[in-house]
Amino acid sequence: MAGGERIAREHRKAKGMATGARETLVIIGSGPAAWTAALYAARANLNPLVYEGEPSREMIPGGQLMWTTEVENFPGFPEGISGQELVMRMREQALRFGARAVMENIVAVDFGRRPFLLKASGGAEVEAQAVIVATGARANWLGLPNEERLARAGGGVSACAVCDGALPAFRNKRLAVVGGGDSAAEEAMYLTKYASEVVLIHRRDRLRASPIMAQRVLTNPKIRVEWNTVVVDVHGEDFITGLRLRNVITGEERDLEVGGLFVAIGHTPNTAFLEGQIELTPSGYIVTKHPWRCATSVDGVFAAGDVMDDYYRQAITAAGTGCMAALEAERWLAHQGVGEVPVLETAEVPTGIDVDPMGGD
Repeated sequence: MAGGERIAREHRKAKGMATGARETLVIIGSGPAAWTAALYAARANLNPLVYEGEPSREMIPGGQLMWTTEVENFPGFPEGISGQELVMRMREQALRFGARAVMENIVAVDFGRRPFLLKASGGAEVEAQAVIVATGARANWLGLPNEERLARAGGGVSACAVCDGALPAFRNKRLAVVGGGDSAAEEAMYLTKYASEVVLIHRRDRLRASPIMAQRVLTNPKIRVEWNTVVVDVHGEDFITGLRLRNVITGEERDLEVGGLFVAIGHTPNTAFLEGQIELTPSGYIVTKHPWRCATSVDGVFAAGDVMDDYYRQAITAAGTGCMAALEAERWLAHQGVGEVPVLETAEVPTGIDVDPMGGD
């Protein structure tokens, strides 16, 4: 059976089971964080239901990895693996242990009632005792048609230098980075390890990056800054060959030959459907109550992956937080009378217990 046909059959089966149902655990998302959470939850017999989203102009199920032609920094794949294949393998592994998947979005939630109420894009309402939000964040693009086409096709346009910059296609070439903040500065610095030259394109006459990062960029001999400049077109059929630049002061346009384009103008977390239901940062990322934990401001709701991480934004760290969120959800549900409490050894010492620092009795 073809992959698409099999996924459609699984979707119809899970959707039928979910309509009007009360679920133990619902996971929203379909990237490394979501599927790792689903794997751990399924192996804990929590019978998780995954709402993996539906294709749109901005996002597709699987998240940003679906736009990555080759992943070389995910452990276990010494020859590399395509982003799409990596996501599909994670999905298949979670489904093998009993996770169910519905290819719809969750468009609204009510976290003020128990059990939680989730509304799907297909119209169904689902109750859930616990929820893991792993909807990720989408890269902000320039909005140029050929930019998006080449990004989707693996044509030398990327929003993550750490993910893609070391690929052979970019080595010893002039690479362009668009942006002026810390992210753009960090990406430009990273690319100097592989590029013959890095051109940082910024629409203003000074960087918005922190002083130390700006100094590093401006003093690096491999980085050249194009001030007061914007990209108005991306050239190339199968792979990028150059950029059309415009000076925002003079209006003058010219072409720049490049072998790669890295867009570093920020990310937007996929949390619009959570507005008013959970604590978010000013930038829209989910706030977790404690460092290195996944519990949110609402008991029973957990966050994993890029939707709560605006710093690392890597597939491997997303997968790690997916594991953490599932274990925390399992423990929380056990305290509500669902399942058994997982054994999680920690260094936390209950109050009132004396501990000999030398390890004695």
